[in-house]
Amino acid sequence: MLGILIANLGTPDEPTPEALRRYLGEFLWDPRVVEGSRPLWWLALNGVVLRTRPRKSAEAYSKVWTEQGSPLLAISLRQLDALRTALNQRLGAPVEMRLGMRYGKPSIAQGLQELLDAGVQRLLVLPLYPQYSATTTASVFDAVAAIFSKARDIPALRFVRDYHADNGYIEALAASVREHWQARGQGERLVLSFHGIPKEYADRGDPYPQECHATAARLAAALDLPAERWNVTFQSRFGPREWLQPYTDKTLEALARDGIRHIDLACPGFSADCLETLEENAMTNRELFFAAGGERFEYIPCLNDRADHIQALTDLIARELGGWL
Repeated sequence: MLGILIANLGTPDEPTPEALRRYLGEFLWDPRVVEGSRPLWWLALNGVVLRTRPRKSAEAYSKVWTEQGSPLLAISLRQLDALRTALNQRLGAPVEMRLGMRYGKPSIAQGLQELLDAGVQRLLVLPLYPQYSATTTASVFDAVAAIFSKARDIPALRFVRDYHADNGYIEALAASVREHWQARGQGERLVLSFHGIPKEYADRGDPYPQECHATAARLAAALDLPAERWNVTFQSRFGPREWLQPYTDKTLEALARDGIRHIDLACPGFSADCLETLEENAMTNRELFFAAGGERFEYIPCLNDRADHIQALTDLIARELGGWL
């Protein structure tokens, strides 16, 4: 039996301080996310961060919460259903598929257990992070490995490292931007905002920034955009240390001060819309741009469960399954 686990970051159960405290406690205690001395970080996390940040984060989540719950979870479940249908048609046989969130529910452990209970003997894990980073992709690998480290009988395993330069992924990104331009007009500048990581992680060898720039360059080429018409930026920095630059918020303010009045912003590092795209960019950073003198801010949604995105992921999975089919 063939099984596929698709994974993403995760989400709190509710937009409340209590739920955010549980979620952030799990997320920020991951040594892949926050490196360094564990005793010192435990004191800071439990003595300061989890006493102050949950309420602020809950307020942010409440702005984007839907009737279906967290946007990331609702979209991920739609992606799962669409991929299951597409793969069953492609392969001509049922495939066991589950969703596993690195933090929160449904967990990676739950998804893997359900696949094993279904009799899966060959397992493909697809983290929905186009660009590899130790803070995200490797953390999913850690979670999978930790579960199997206690198992007596483990399945054959394949793990998708990244797909930052995948042709289908780039083509779907380009199509989404073109469609937005056709419907809403084209801005003076296209800002491509990726989630940041601490700069020291990249200095120690994390290839994430190189893969982000490679994705952006391929997307700009597909759109025939000259270098002066697009920017790569990094968002969502946390804590006092330096993160990858240029920062998205500071760049938007600088563009407005330089006379750029209309910008489009897309997030090619997120496979689904979530707090960081909907609240941080489409709301908070939008207001920063206006406050600095900008006049029009267009947010281009993530690929989510677009048909071309599902097709690109289906093609990617089919290639990764080579020899198993």
